[in-house]
Amino acid sequence: MKSMLTRPEETKEKTDIYKPGRRDFLKLGSLAATGLVLGVSFSCNDRKKGGEVTTFTANVYLSITSEGKVIITAHRSEMGQGVRTSLPLIIADELGADWEKVEIVQAEGDEEKYGNQNTDGSFSVRMFYNPMREAGATARLLLVRAAARKWEVPEEECSTDNSRVIHKASGKEIGFGELVDTAAALPVPGPDEITLKDPSEFKRIGKDTPIVDLDDIITGKAVYGIDAAVPDMKIAVVQRCPVVGGTVKSVNDKAALAVEGVLKVHTIEGAGIPPQLNKPLSGVAVIAENTWAAIQGRKALEIEWDLGPNASYDSEKQQQALLESTKGKGTVRREKGDFDQSLRGGSKVIEKTYLAPYYAHGTIEPPCALVWLKDGKCEVWAPTQHPQWARGSVAEALGMDIKDVKVNVTLIGGGFGRKSKPDFIVEAALLAQKSGYPVKVQWTREDDVQHDFYHAMSAQRIRAVIDKDNKVAGWNHHSVFPSISATSNAEAVQPSDGEMGLGCVDFPYDVPSIRIETHDAEAHVRIGWLRSVSNIHHTFASGSMLDEIAEARNMDPVANALDMLGEDRSITFNEEMPQGGYENYGESIEDYPWETGRLRRVIERVAKNSGWGKDMPEGQAQGFAVHRSFLTYVACVVEIAVDDRNNITIPNVYYAQDCGRPVNTDRIRSQFEGGSQFAASLALNSEITMKNGQVEQDNFDTYQIVRMPQSPQQIHVDIVESDAKPTGVGEPPVPPFIPALCNAIYKVTGKRIDKLPINLKPNA
Repeated sequence: MKSMLTRPEETKEKTDIYKPGRRDFLKLGSLAATGLVLGVSFSCNDRKKGGEVTTFTANVYLSITSEGKVIITAHRSEMGQGVRTSLPLIIADELGADWEKVEIVQAEGDEEKYGNQNTDGSFSVRMFYNPMREAGATARLLLVRAAARKWEVPEEECSTDNSRVIHKASGKEIGFGELVDTAAALPVPGPDEITLKDPSEFKRIGKDTPIVDLDDIITGKAVYGIDAAVPDMKIAVVQRCPVVGGTVKSVNDKAALAVEGVLKVHTIEGAGIPPQLNKPLSGVAVIAENTWAAIQGRKALEIEWDLGPNASYDSEKQQQALLESTKGKGTVRREKGDFDQSLRGGSKVIEKTYLAPYYAHGTIEPPCALVWLKDGKCEVWAPTQHPQWARGSVAEALGMDIKDVKVNVTLIGGGFGRKSKPDFIVEAALLAQKSGYPVKVQWTREDDVQHDFYHAMSAQRIRAVIDKDNKVAGWNHHSVFPSISATSNAEAVQPSDGEMGLGCVDFPYDVPSIRIETHDAEAHVRIGWLRSVSNIHHTFASGSMLDEIAEARNMDPVANALDMLGEDRSITFNEEMPQGGYENYGESIEDYPWETGRLRRVIERVAKNSGWGKDMPEGQAQGFAVHRSFLTYVACVVEIAVDDRNNITIPNVYYAQDCGRPVNTDRIRSQFEGGSQFAASLALNSEITMKNGQVEQDNFDTYQIVRMPQSPQQIHVDIVESDAKPTGVGEPPVPPFIPALCNAIYKVTGKRIDKLPINLKPNA
């Protein structure tokens, strides 16, 4: 098996390998149902001419050459989650290909060819599991038919394995490559002709498979966006207005242009307010022969800014105002029973508030993009999670036909949602157009920390009522935070249905009265989605509150959660939502039901695996939390030790997770290992604050992620065997980790954590 991510100068040669078919365009129903269309086309024109190798293009994802080479196009973006391995692996397993000889090429951004390429939301495997299997099964059937005709045997007696068709009765075998000419001439089988393999026949799905890029990554050969280069390329860095919505009033570039290597200085007009997700911020760009000269030129700029309406913005003051607003009556987003009545009849009422800060993405590779305008065409190389949005945004910004814009996707050195937004790619495109050079815009770490699309800060207030029978009778959750929608629409002051469906309105416990309320919150910065999105602050609050409830009920936290879940059932939520609806991560509740039985199962398994309730040495404890996000059920136990100086270490983390049928167990474990580290950063260290409209942090010394001593040391991941439809694993590890950690801290120190990042100083 070979992976190919191309450097810019190699692109034409590599993309010539892939030739979409010219007949038989097959729409797969499962994709059409989600609004997407997968073209499955079969070429018959790429015939052998003389000694030339021919290519049988089975579909847009799969090609088989006359040499027997199986080439699979990876149409999603790789950022460490392993999608360039997992999706091709599904095709190869269904096809019966020899995985060690499969070659993978990266697709450019092209919706017409590849359908949806937006790689976020933990939905790649969920969305493409069945279409990939159907693509592999279609090609397998064609090859089997070709062999059966050649041997004059029933095709039902033939099978595939190791890139060969096998007729067991006669002992005949033939390689795929010898069949492609015949197979390419056959009609495309209809969906009713295709039979998918029984899962017991899988050789790869459900097992460990190393990622295809592993060797290139560890030997430094892998091509990330920051590595992209073309002849005569120039480097640009941008001094952006320090306040969102501000503009350039005047610029003196004389000293900048005097720096050796600096070529040009250009002003970039920002979108203003709202700042938009796909447009640059206002700023001044320095274009130079190299990165050093560009940065030195930027330092020499003299810019006068009009800081705009956010010039006096203070994030701490706004967070306190948000918290104050939760005391009033909000907009009801879910109503079940009569919470006020439960309040009147309750024997205990617990009321707690929870605060979480702005977070930055903190990717190791800051945003960067290379754009080359040549002969009326535009070619882009970028670490983008959403190449199609980048393509459209670049075309719009340059006033070009989208067909004249090509976006090449590189490996991504950390995405977490940041690189779904194409603002930095549009910057490069505009500067290439203005300067006439091929331009690579390179953000520095400081640029990234200070001008990110931040995860929203939030305030949560929860009241829980316990009745005279020691049952939880009422739950009232007030949630307030600036919405991602506000980045595109300044009038959007309430969270969207999608954001509220991330761990808030989907409160799954069998409580007689539930009221979920939201409050207005204006956005003064660019708000964006971060790994697991609103689940972060919602689950911090609800998972911490459940621990409080367990204590108030004098129950073990695990037993309390199981008791509150009640009988196993499926929940829809919609009938209890007076406005909007439960979005279920874009999937129908019929296809992906919310099943409390699956939540119960992961709770029971993590309790068993972690030895929940065992005796712990002084200064050590376990904390527990559970959550469903992105359709995956996750229970988490965090084991901590706190020394006499309040230093926290995390010797063990236990996860039990149910993501439906597992595809690549190696990647599932790695996502949970990385997710726990990510969550530990959010809980322990990370925080963005703003004074006078400007971000106060500027690098990893001030915006800290966990260092080695703080990092979870042993991460145990229990993968539930399941026949349910596969779901994502990139984001689900994050939400339950944070309250589980906070609950463990309470056990050791007696201090409840109601504000992130965690601060155990005596007066905190």
